This record gives sequence, structure tokens and C-alpha cells, in this order.
Amino acid sequence: QVQLVESGGGLVQAGGSLRLSCAASGNIFSINVMGWYRQAPGKQRELVAFITSDGITNYAASVKGRFTISRDSAKNTVYLQMNSLKPEDAAVYSCNAISYSLDSYWGQGTQVTVSS
Repeated sequence: QVQLVESGGGLVQAGGSLRLSCAASGNIFSINVMGWYRQAPGKQRELVAFITSDGITNYAASVKGRFTISRDSAKNTVYLQMNSLKPEDAAVYSCNAISYSLDSYWGQGTQVTVSS
């Protein structure tokens, strides 16, 4: 069992920055991959970025060069640093973790609003 708690969402002006945090607890050693998804009204949920237990990262083309995913293993926390935010980035961002046995866990989601 894994629990995920997200924080860091809020309102930011276009061009600004936010850092999202996702703290994992429970069977943390079972986690293989952690990532961030987002979903805006009228749009499909999309994978924003992920990071594997061995440090491999991947980004959606729309955020590459602007967003950075990282982890602090000692704190069991994954971060999403979002720079140069655009109105199109506004969405509910959700943290996801996948275990080595392919169980999937989700956080509650955090709202990111970008004003133009």
C-alpha cells in the first residue's frame, strides 16, 4: 500500500513558476516509477513527466525544456519544477506511483491555474 500527498499547486501568472511536491508513504520500497499527470477541462489526461527508480526521466513534448522532475529519495518525495508557465498548462495535476508489481497509486490532485 502506497499513499501519495501532493502540494504546491496554486495560481501563477503566465511566465511564472511553481514547484509541485508529491510525498509517498507506506510501502515506499515497492515503488518503481513516479510521475505527474494533468487534465484540463475538455482535454484528455496526459502524462507530463515521470522518473524511474534508477533515475530515468521522460517529459511530454509540450513541457520539455520548461519542466523538471526530480526526486529526494531520503524524503520519499518527487518534485515537478514548472517554469515559464503558460495558460495552456492550467490543469489538475495528479501524482502517480507504479510499483514493481505494476500496482498503480494516485494522489488527490492539485490545481494549477495560470493567468494571462
